Amino acid sequence: MDTVEFKIIAVSLVLALFVGWSWRVLNWAWFRPRKMEKCLRKQGLHGNSYRFLFGDFKEISEIVKNARSKPINLSDDVVARASPFIYHTVKKYGKNSFIWFGPTPRLLITDPELIREVLTRNYRFKKLKQNPIVRMFFYGIGSLEGDQWAQHRKLLNPAFHLQKLKLMLPVMYISCTELVRKWEEKVEKNGWCELDIVPYLRTFTSDVISRTAFGSSYKEGSRVFEIQCQQIQLIMKSLQSVYIPGWRFLPTKNNRRMKELYNEIQSSLENIIDKKTKAMQAGETNSDDLLGVLLESISNEQLQIGPGNVGMSLHDVIGECKLFYFAGQDTTSNVLVWTLILLSNHPNWQIRAREEVLQVLGSRGTPDFDNLNQLKVVTMILHEVLRLYPPGDHLTRMVDEETTLGGLILPPGTEISMPILLLNYDQNVWGEDAKEFNPERFAAGVSNATKNNLAPYIPFGWGPRICIGQNFAILEAKLALATILQHFSFELSPSYTHAPTTVVTLQPQHGASLIIRKI
Repeated sequence: MDTVEFKIIAVSLVLALFVGWSWRVLNWAWFRPRKMEKCLRKQGLHGNSYRFLFGDFKEISEIVKNARSKPINLSDDVVARASPFIYHTVKKYGKNSFIWFGPTPRLLITDPELIREVLTRNYRFKKLKQNPIVRMFFYGIGSLEGDQWAQHRKLLNPAFHLQKLKLMLPVMYISCTELVRKWEEKVEKNGWCELDIVPYLRTFTSDVISRTAFGSSYKEGSRVFEIQCQQIQLIMKSLQSVYIPGWRFLPTKNNRRMKELYNEIQSSLENIIDKKTKAMQAGETNSDDLLGVLLESISNEQLQIGPGNVGMSLHDVIGECKLFYFAGQDTTSNVLVWTLILLSNHPNWQIRAREEVLQVLGSRGTPDFDNLNQLKVVTMILHEVLRLYPPGDHLTRMVDEETTLGGLILPPGTEISMPILLLNYDQNVWGEDAKEFNPERFAAGVSNATKNNLAPYIPFGWGPRICIGQNFAILEAKLALATILQHFSFELSPSYTHAPTTVVTLQPQHGASLIIRKI
């Protein structure tokens, strides 16, 4: 073969690769979305027309920016501010509608029966494929599928067993007393003070998860929380634009910082896990914390089936530790923040809750599992807070092959959004007072709280993939609220600005300034 022939073949190969790559990009960015849109519209679904590559990103950005630019009254519609694009889409196109996340259509499902079907058929309606940028932040059971998910769930279940949670309660209470001490120092001079409760409750839940997840290494675990806070800010910045494969490898300032934080958190958790493993092997520590129980569970599995068959590597354990932290810290702190805000705005319920706590626990009694279980009013309040201000404003799933849902046929690649917040304010589900704070609706339990018993109450998900840590979160929230009610009363500060917004979880955009009084 002479040089000319070689060059012709080389150029032909490069050209073929370029054409193939170009076709794949065009198909992903244009032809496939248009075909999917046609399929959805034929079935009576409505939404904006697909716009090349970006879909609805520009409109989403504008509507979210506008919603966050001004506060609302406590009696105003939370959905319009916290889930503004979903709210406007349903208002414009009706409940049978879809939105575009880049070149991917996302179907909005608001029918309770269809939501049950999606969450029950988890083998067909799968979790979204995790964005590699998000995966740098956390990965674990929440993003796994199939046998790998089942294996992780099996190994993690012992850590959240009722008996283990009971053993963690005294450790949680240490964090509660520390929170009380800090607030007492603030009110010591005048008997009251004004403070933003958000950073205090975030520190509290961070301390709880540090102690319960990492035991004696909780101070090192606290550094994990600090890193994750920085990671969230960088990730949210990255997610405001269309994900472009390979972009994360470019040496941008944002990418370099994300890589630095990723390496630091990996190193910190590796050290914690290594220390814990060696201490357990030497019999120097027990396995009452979440990490210890998980490592013990893995060890028992290794004894039964051999080390080569256990479905969780060191990398996987680190991923679950990250998830412990994010889910355990952020979710519960926001639930407590919204609880204190709503009880400040509804002092009659604050009084009822405090009377119950004092009757069951006394003015300075130390809560235990049994007496916390007797706090019916407190439980009703927490359920109502989770209805009005759920940690996540929606759940998402996807189908990777043609799938039927109700009377719909969903093409492969379709994403499904179940807008929890919208559902939780639906008068057809919760009655005419759906927008009002009324814990009494849960007096007969969760299953009897709605007008239609088929409607799922899903602040922690539902079905086989319901959040494994929901009992942990509820127990922690009960303990913290009971302890706060024993020591303080609270009311909204005149400077409080009501601005619920979704930044990963539903939280107050401008903090939560309350007047705290010592009892």
